[in-house]
Amino acid sequence: MSDEKTERPVKTANQRGAARLAAVQALYQMDVGGTGVLEIVAEYEAHRLGQEIDGATYLKADAGWFRSIVSGVVRDQVRLDPLIAAALQDDWALSRLDSTVRAILRAGVFELLDRKDVPVAVIVTEYVEIAQAFFDDDEPKLVNAVLDRIAKQVRSEAKK
Repeated sequence: MSDEKTERPVKTANQRGAARLAAVQALYQMDVGGTGVLEIVAEYEAHRLGQEIDGATYLKADAGWFRSIVSGVVRDQVRLDPLIAAALQDDWALSRLDSTVRAILRAGVFELLDRKDVPVAVIVTEYVEIAQAFFDDDEPKLVNAVLDRIAKQVRSEAKK
């Protein structure tokens, strides 16, 4: 056996998927760096979405979708965090989660609540895939479980 990580096949990302990934990155940056929403949105739109940085080209993203997620999470965080905290196991506090996981969950829960036009399965799958891009361990499973629990509370299509 090799010590190298197994390469996952790369999927072609759609513009909303790219916007979700960028939103998670922006929310993370805001969380750890204290950057404001207007500043971060302007930075991403001017310098990251669909741009080349250090030889890597960022995917073209739906800028409106990106703005909606980032600004919506910031606006609704007092509503999102209690839902996430309630969906975690009793011995886990939201503050104990990695900043990236918090950003993923906040964005996913925002979409579950605010984007009723997007099926639950799409939202959960996209955010689990984002978690898989950052983590190899239990974090993607946690994201899946938390988003699924919340979806069952807030979306009739998930209450099967």
